[in-house]
Amino acid sequence: MSARGMLSVVGSAVGGLIGWSEPAPPAEPAVLRALFADLGVRVGPGEAELAEAVRYFQRRTGLTADGQAGPQTVHLLARYASEARELTRFEAA
Repeated sequence: MSARGMLSVVGSAVGGLIGWSEPAPPAEPAVLRALFADLGVRVGPGEAELAEAVRYFQRRTGLTADGQAGPQTVHLLARYASEARELTRFEAA
């Protein structure tokens, strides 16, 4: 199993243990940028800009600010992005 596959399995297991009902999206740069965009945050194209956005998000949410999009970071980012999309839909209605 690849490292990415193992992280996906671990992320799903952790999410199930702490009550996340949906599996985390993959921690791929394009996916992370899309989640940040849902929050109204535009991230530059470089890896350094993405890592800084992740660190900022981690600091703001009380996670360890290491700039790595691990399972907790991705789950929380996905949850906040989902809530932001829902609010946007609610405001548009």
